[in-house]
Amino acid sequence: MIGMMQGAPEWKFHQPETGLTVTDGTRVAGYASLFGKRDQGGDVVQKGAYAASLARLTTAGRAVKMLWQHDPTQPIGVWDEVREDAVGLWVKGRILTEVDKGREAVALLTAGAIDGLSIGYRTVKAERDGKGQRLLSELELWEVSLVTFPMLPEARVSAKGDDPDAEVWRSMVQLFDEARQSLAGRV
Repeated sequence: MIGMMQGAPEWKFHQPETGLTVTDGTRVAGYASLFGKRDQGGDVVQKGAYAASLARLTTAGRAVKMLWQHDPTQPIGVWDEVREDAVGLWVKGRILTEVDKGREAVALLTAGAIDGLSIGYRTVKAERDGKGQRLLSELELWEVSLVTFPMLPEARVSAKGDDPDAEVWRSMVQLFDEARQSLAGRV
């Protein structure tokens, strides 16, 4: 058991398999983390891992931050709802187009140029299993970011919009993703 760790912040990148939905160009919703799924770093988030952290934030009157690429100087919106369910950590929020990076994020999401979510957290409780996995049972959640490269590359985000070039952008992203995976297999 790793137990109560006082380590540095960690980031867990995820492309939602169920799809991050974008409506009205600025409203986003989807899963930022899935329970029981091994990521590229060998970590598996367990059901209930976020419960204590979310309760503490609620009690303190604070919220999980929406950031651009984990940059604490680049908040781009507000998560109106962050909750655990049977699948994972579900988020719903608004990207603020009054912020420069918010406008950029909307354009990139709509075009399909970015398609990932990532969580920023500190591990509170974890243990190793016999398969080389780290089972994360309690996390202190700080933020959920929109990102370019998520930890679960097989999952995809879908954006709803009228941009005729969106399919071209999605195809390009897929080609780059496949090339990256191919190169990673040769290392």
